[in-house]
Amino acid sequence: MTNRKRSLLTTLGIIIGITSVITIISLGNGVKKATLKNLQATKTGKQTVTIDYYANDSNDYQAGFDQADHTLLKSKNDLGVSNVKIQRVTKEFQITAVIFDTNKNLTATAVKDRPGVRLIAGKNISSYDNSVQNQRLLISKQTALKNFKSIKGTLGASILINGLSYTVVGIYANNNESPYDTNLILPQETYFQGRVNDQGNSVQITFSKGSKISKNTEHLVTLLKKKGSHRNKGEYSFTDMGELLSGIGKVISALTYFVSAIAGISLFIAGIGVMNMMYISVSERTQEIGIRLAVGASPRDIMNQFLLEAVLLTTFGGLIGFGLGVGSAWLFSLLLPFKAVTTFGSFILAFSVSTIVGIIFGILPAKQAANKNLIDILK
Repeated sequence: MTNRKRSLLTTLGIIIGITSVITIISLGNGVKKATLKNLQATKTGKQTVTIDYYANDSNDYQAGFDQADHTLLKSKNDLGVSNVKIQRVTKEFQITAVIFDTNKNLTATAVKDRPGVRLIAGKNISSYDNSVQNQRLLISKQTALKNFKSIKGTLGASILINGLSYTVVGIYANNNESPYDTNLILPQETYFQGRVNDQGNSVQITFSKGSKISKNTEHLVTLLKKKGSHRNKGEYSFTDMGELLSGIGKVISALTYFVSAIAGISLFIAGIGVMNMMYISVSERTQEIGIRLAVGASPRDIMNQFLLEAVLLTTFGGLIGFGLGVGSAWLFSLLLPFKAVTTFGSFILAFSVSTIVGIIFGILPAKQAANKNLIDILK
């Protein structure tokens, strides 16, 4: 209190260091919380996971999940399953088409917009065909020649699919000349109109709030391997969101503490400043030390006095730094798409680090004060 300006300047390094660390940790906690929340659960707290089916034969375009699988999974209420939704297959699925009164097993792709194919004849389909559910389709050159004998004879022909008559409006190139290696390209909205979504190669499962999704999903995969409709033709797999989220959280935390450690270097520099000030204080207060020793104070009492002063300086600076860190993190979060999160652990960190800095850098000056000889001081 006798040297207020000097004391304030000494604590300034501690204040800046703690402010930087708390700001970074609070913003890092905010990033972590926002990221995990967006990946992990819906607004109601329910969590979802996707199980995928992969056929052993790459040329097998049959869907891996059907209505029987849907019923099987939906019945597992004891595992916290609240909803099951089969994802539609829009690329490379198998259909039965009627051409000249003959059933043909063909592969198809359903698109929402104009497909990027090279047309050999006719015109393309577009998003407009989806919006008005036009019964039009594109056919590959190879399929056209195989079933209609000529390109010219294919355009305008009718193909019956799911009871609907589709008109061939265009013929596209095959294989390397096309991103689609299927026989037909259909407007997605037209093909799926009025149909229950009961077939697909992936299924999205929603679990009730608080369910152990990793463990429960493993049980469901085991169940599919035993009773799944296509268990003998492919494999089931899922991404363990628990491990994924845990890994993401650890990476974000590691980055946060790494950056905080860099910012914390200023605390080391501030500690040296505290040590320097305490050495000056000891040399200026030799007479005070002598008087205390003369009236019965022990060297330990002298050391505790100066050590306590160093700790008070750094702790006071740490508390101010904590307040400024919380405020600056809040201000930064106003410009960011997430809120800063300051925990009680951050307060304990600021308090303990500032106290430890005071002890480490104040112990040597305090020992010097305690080791002063009363006779030398009186001389």
